[in-house]
Amino acid sequence: MIAFILLLSTCLWISSGDAYELTQPEQIHLSYGVDPTQMIVTWVTMDSTPQTTVEFGRSPTDLNTVTQGYANRFTDGGTEHRVMYIHRVVMTGLTPDGTYFYHCGSDSGGWSSVYWFKAMKEGNSWSPYFAIIGDLGNVNGVSIPYLQKEVSKGKYDAVLHIGDFAYDMDSDNARVGDEYMRQMEPIAAYVPYMTVVGNHEAAYNFSNYENRFTMIDHTSGQMNNHFYSYNVGPIHFIVFSSEYYYYVDFGWNQIDVQYKWLENDLKEATKPENRAVRPWIITMAHRPMYCSTDDSDDCTRKESIIRKGIPVVKAYGLEDLFYQYGVDVEIWAHEHIYERMWPVYDRHVYNGSVGDPYTNPKAPLNQMWPVYDRHVYNGSVGDPYTNPKAPVHFITGSAGCQEDIDPFVPNPPPWSAVRIRDYGYTQMKVWNHSVIDFTQISSDKGGVVVDKFTVVKEKHGPEAWL
Repeated sequence: MIAFILLLSTCLWISSGDAYELTQPEQIHLSYGVDPTQMIVTWVTMDSTPQTTVEFGRSPTDLNTVTQGYANRFTDGGTEHRVMYIHRVVMTGLTPDGTYFYHCGSDSGGWSSVYWFKAMKEGNSWSPYFAIIGDLGNVNGVSIPYLQKEVSKGKYDAVLHIGDFAYDMDSDNARVGDEYMRQMEPIAAYVPYMTVVGNHEAAYNFSNYENRFTMIDHTSGQMNNHFYSYNVGPIHFIVFSSEYYYYVDFGWNQIDVQYKWLENDLKEATKPENRAVRPWIITMAHRPMYCSTDDSDDCTRKESIIRKGIPVVKAYGLEDLFYQYGVDVEIWAHEHIYERMWPVYDRHVYNGSVGDPYTNPKAPLNQMWPVYDRHVYNGSVGDPYTNPKAPVHFITGSAGCQEDIDPFVPNPPPWSAVRIRDYGYTQMKVWNHSVIDFTQISSDKGGVVVDKFTVVKEKHGPEAWL
């Protein structure tokens, strides 16, 4: 009898422990709200909880503000139809640039550890610093340790992920997605983790991506993880889905809806009163308009779909739209390389300073030297990114995954400036209304700088092209 009671007690204890583990918060990550007074916390539990709560404050021992949120039940599309609960809470009333401590969970389900973050600074007269990554998996995620270390030292204001997560979030009935988000928690629980959808998120109509993140459009205040915009300091960021153009089995209308939204957002951002406050317009999407990789990806074609629009009808192309509204920088991933372009529009180079045109089809893979080429205009070796006459594109799709680095074609096109086949990530420092520094870090080479360039603009908007 005593043995039976002990066995029953043990079973009840194990059952209780399993239940507690299922309601324990995990995969915690931050994202920006509609303004500097907000920060959003998103997390996962494997079972439902009666409350979705964040306690936060200015001291780790005085988490005196309590905010309730909501949870959604998410069923993965895999064969097991695994269920998890996605919790979201918006912290409001933050003092811009203030340091806050928080934890999330509930008394009945369990609490996370205490994390901290800095609220976004107010206004446009400060210099935000970002890490930019693309195509990062939890196998061979070689950039993760560098990002974890740098975030722990307070180096970045946010991490921007330009699509393709985990490889893939739906794999093994979404367990790979769970593990990836656990790996990213030491980064994303401390700084906003702002995301872009990629092709590796496509399974079950992008359901893992759609459910796991919380991206808020600053104008509507609504969540839209596929296309949204937000402001940080002197930058207006525009995020959109390149995948709408390639997964038309999920519908064509989404292309039209997104295109109209993009045009309206650009019109608003380019109004003189708005461009004066946030002169930099930076777009982010997964699949690039331009690349020189040796594969069959769309960006290798002369008339890529993203650039020129849907074939035959030539509708919804984005290069002309972005040029029309004076987009300054376009950030891409998808290709598992780093590639920087000269300022380019319609496959022609439009560099900033006046000088002789240049390109070099026989240059080494990471260089180009000046020679004459009839397809290049307004070029200069000295300052190609000073007052450029077209948008600046670059690809940063090599943060690390199991698919290896992509090859380049032997002879780069005229618009390709620098090509690097290392795993790594990009740093972006926006100094002010006129200067942005971009630095490429090689994770393969121990975190050394392998490329650096500075964009200088005295004018923004379409008049900058004149």
